[in-house]
Amino acid sequence: MRTSARIFLLVVLVLSCTVSTFAQEALWDDLNSKVAMLYQQGRYSEAAKVAEEALTVAEDTFGPNHPAVATSLNNLGLVYQAQGRYSDAEPLYKRSLKIREKALGENHPHVATSLNNLAKLYIDLKKYAKAGPLCKRALAIDEKALGKNHPNVARDLNSLAELYQAQANYSDAEPLYKRSLKIREKALGVDHPDVATVCENMAELYRQTGKEDAAERLEARARRIRSNQ
Repeated sequence: MRTSARIFLLVVLVLSCTVSTFAQEALWDDLNSKVAMLYQQGRYSEAAKVAEEALTVAEDTFGPNHPAVATSLNNLGLVYQAQGRYSDAEPLYKRSLKIREKALGENHPHVATSLNNLAKLYIDLKKYAKAGPLCKRALAIDEKALGKNHPNVARDLNSLAELYQAQANYSDAEPLYKRSLKIREKALGVDHPDVATVCENMAELYRQTGKEDAAERLEARARRIRSNQ
C-alpha cells in the first residue's frame, strides 16, 4: 500500500508539472499574439510591456537558452527598435542570435531572421559596415535552406537593398528590390502588405534618382494595397 501511494503521489506531481508547463506555454503564445497585434497597430508602449512579460514567461518556462527565449528577445527588440530605443534593442538581438546559433545551428533560417533584424538596426544607426555582412549572411542562409524564391529571401533582399540605398548605391539596390518584389508577388499575392513595402522602398529610390513617373506609379500601387487592408 505504501509503494502504491508513493507511485500515485509521483504521478500526481508529474501531471501537475506537465499541466503547469502547458499553461505557461499557452500563456506565452497568447502574449506573443498580443505583442504582434499591438505592434501592427503601432501601439508600441503597450507592446513593449507585453513583450517584456512574454520574455519573463519564456525564461521561467523554458530556461534562458531555449529558442523560445530567442523569439521573445527578438520580438522585444523589434518593439524597442520601433520606439527608437536602439541601445536597448541591440543586446536583445545579439542574445537572440547567440541562442539560435547554439540551439539550432549557424545555418538555420531563424538565425537568418536574427541576423536580418540586427542588420536593420545597424542600418537605422547608419552603421553600414556592420550591417553589410549580416545582410549577406542572412541572404545566403535563407537561399540555401529555403530556396531562392521564399518570402524570407525576399525580406533579406529588401534589407540589403535598403542598405545599398542608404549608401547611395542605387544601381545595386534597384535589382534587389525588383527581385524581392517579384518573389513576394508570386509567393504572397500581388495585394499583400509586404508587396506594398517593396513598392514604397522602390518609389523612394526612384525619387532619389529622378525617376518621378516610376515613383508615382509605385506609390499609387502601394496606397491601393494599404487601403484594402
